[in-house]
Amino acid sequence: IADKGSAVYHFRVKSFDSTDGQRHYRVWTAIPDKAPPVKGYPVLYMLDGNAVMDKLSEPLLEKLSQHNPPVIVAVGYQTNLPFDLKGRTYDYTPAVTSGNGSSQQQDRRGRPAGGSLVFRKLLEGTIAPQAENNLPLNTAQRGVWGHSFAGLWVLDSYVHSDFFHQYYSASPSLGQMDFNLLTLMTSLPADRLRNKHLFLMEGDGDLQRKNTAPGNDILAAVSKSVSQLHDKGVTASYLLFPGLSHGQMFPASLEEALLRVSQQP
Repeated sequence: IADKGSAVYHFRVKSFDSTDGQRHYRVWTAIPDKAPPVKGYPVLYMLDGNAVMDKLSEPLLEKLSQHNPPVIVAVGYQTNLPFDLKGRTYDYTPAVTSGNGSSQQQDRRGRPAGGSLVFRKLLEGTIAPQAENNLPLNTAQRGVWGHSFAGLWVLDSYVHSDFFHQYYSASPSLGQMDFNLLTLMTSLPADRLRNKHLFLMEGDGDLQRKNTAPGNDILAAVSKSVSQLHDKGVTASYLLFPGLSHGQMFPASLEEALLRVSQQP
């Protein structure tokens, strides 16, 4: 869409490098042509930006423009592929400390992992200021969306950062039934999560995410976590997409997040 052009949005593109020079990013900022509201545009950061840009269509952008269209910041990589598997594995996964105090440095496929904090510092400290430069934004309506590993990063950021106010986590990859992040999230004092709204989005079309073994039902664990947050007075929502598989959740949750942002008062 950025190459073809749009009647309702215009685009600018910037490139960034990681501090260690190992990962290279391409960031698209989609800016509505519609005049901003008095308080400024909402803004939604979207991870796996290459695949996001492939899914953005003119009909979807037109639908957003009928309401309060957000600035869209699609954070991707310098690749022609929809996903940079090695880069996203490192950037989107939190470091996991084992019982002996060491940190997990690789995923199950041997790819470097555990760099979510490093990536968050780059996004918040370098990428965001340049993406938002000279734009009239309502930072109280700054959100972030991610799917799978990127959904895991959204949850990790929900716990550890106050940069965003809306967190859209779609089918987060919680690993081998490792719910430590959910446990940490629900154990936080309610005032730590004030001014944040969490949207946890899941599809029930994959049997492996709906395992009937006691304690291994990902959907039940996610739903329970949202209920616990809600009971503490935290603003959290569980959105179930019936019949959708893990892969199908990417475009469905992407559109859902964008529409929700654009329809906020």
